[in-house]
Amino acid sequence: MKNSKFLFILFLFQYACNTASDYKTITHNPDLYANTVHELNQVVMGNNFSPIVASRNYAYAAIAGYEVTAAGSPSQYQSLAGQLKNLEAIPAPEDTANIDFPYASIVAYCMVGEAVTFPEGSMKAYTDSLHQLVKAHGMSSKMIEASEAYAKKVGGAIMVWSKKDHYAQTRSAEKYTVKDIPGRWVPTPPMYASAAEPHWMEIRTMVLDSANQFRPIAPPTFNVTDKNSEYYKNVMMVKNAVDSLTEEQKHIANFWDDNPFKMNIAGHAMFSTKKFSPPGHWMSVVGIANKTAGQDFNTATYAFAKTAIALFDAFIHCWDAKYAFNTIRPETVINKYFDPNWRPLLQTPAFPEYTCGHSTISSSAAEALTSVYGDNFSYTDSTELEFGIANRKFTSFRQAAEENNWARFYGGLHFHNSCITSTAQGKLVGNWVVSHLKMKK
Repeated sequence: MKNSKFLFILFLFQYACNTASDYKTITHNPDLYANTVHELNQVVMGNNFSPIVASRNYAYAAIAGYEVTAAGSPSQYQSLAGQLKNLEAIPAPEDTANIDFPYASIVAYCMVGEAVTFPEGSMKAYTDSLHQLVKAHGMSSKMIEASEAYAKKVGGAIMVWSKKDHYAQTRSAEKYTVKDIPGRWVPTPPMYASAAEPHWMEIRTMVLDSANQFRPIAPPTFNVTDKNSEYYKNVMMVKNAVDSLTEEQKHIANFWDDNPFKMNIAGHAMFSTKKFSPPGHWMSVVGIANKTAGQDFNTATYAFAKTAIALFDAFIHCWDAKYAFNTIRPETVINKYFDPNWRPLLQTPAFPEYTCGHSTISSSAAEALTSVYGDNFSYTDSTELEFGIANRKFTSFRQAAEENNWARFYGGLHFHNSCITSTAQGKLVGNWVVSHLKMKK
C-alpha cells in the first residue's frame, strides 16, 4: 500500500501522454479528486486516527476543496459561508484567468486534510508529484503559482475556522470514569481500551442546532433476569444470531466492520491489522458513486463535501447519545451473565453501545448521497477489496445503510433495537443537513 499514492498519478501521466500534452486531462478528471481522498484515507489509517476524529479531517478537507470549486463556478455552486456555523466569507479569487480551479481544489483539500490533525508533510509526496505532473503537461508556472496561492488562501481560512470548533479543548478534557454498575459500559477485550472521545458531543456542529437536537429515547431498561423483558430478548437475539451466522451474514458483517485498528492475539503474540474507518468507507463510496454516475469534477467536490458534513454532524449527534446513556455492550452482558466464553464475530470498539455509531453515520451519509445522485442508484462497493473482502452490490445508498444496520448486529457489537433506532436517527441528521444546506444552484 505504501506506493499506492504514485500509481494513479502514473496512470494519469501515461494517459495524458497517449492523448495530448494538456494539464486539463489530469486536473479536471473527477477520478483524481477521488484518488486524493483515498490518499487521505491512507494517511488516516496509517496514523491510527479513530473514526470519530477521522470524520473531522474528512469534513474540513472536503469543505476546503468545495469552496474552491464554488469560487470557480459561482453560477453553479454556492459557498458554505454563512451556512455552516461560524464560517465567515471565504477569500475571493483575484486572478481567475490564471487559476485552474480543479487543481487548486485538490491542493486545498490536501493542505487542510494534512493540517487538521496530521503530522506535517504527510501528503507532501502526493502534492509534489501532482505539481510536477501538471508542470510536465503544460500548466504554466504562472497558473501553477496562482492556483496554489488561491488554494492556500482558502485552506488557510478553513483552518482558522476549524481551530474554533472546541477540538483542542477536548484533548485535555476530563477522562471517562468507568463505574462497575449493572448495565453501564466497561472496557471490552482484547484491548480493554479507555472510552473513546467522551467529550465529542462538545465539538461544534456544522449544521445541527446542537449535539442533542435529535437525542433518541432511552434504550430498554437493563434486565437480565426477566426472560419476558425487552432487554433480555434483545440479549438473546444477539447471542443466538452470532452463534448461527450464515456465510452471507459473516460477509455482511466483515464488509462493514471498518475497524481501523484491530488487535489480534495468537498465543503470546499480539499484532494489529488496519482498515479504513466507517467515515473513510463512506468517503470511498462517494468516489465510486461519482464514477458510476459519470459526473464531473465539480459534482465530485460537491458530493464529498455534503457527505462529509453529514458524517461529521452524525458523529457528534451519536456521541451525545452514547455518553448520555452509557450502555453496556452485548459481549460484556453475555460474558458476565450467560456464557463467559462467548465472543462476538467482530472486535467490540471502545465506547458505549447505544446508539450505534456506524448505523447512524451510514444512514446520514446515505441521505446526503441520495440528494446528489438520486434514489434507486445501483452501484458496486469495492472499498474493502484491497483488504481482501469481496465487493457488495446495492440498489441504493439507503439499502446500503440498511445492510449496515444488520451488519453491526451480525457482528455481535450491538443490540438490533439500537441499530434500528440509529438508522432512523441518522436519517434525521442527514435530512437536516440536506434541507439546510444550499450548495448547488
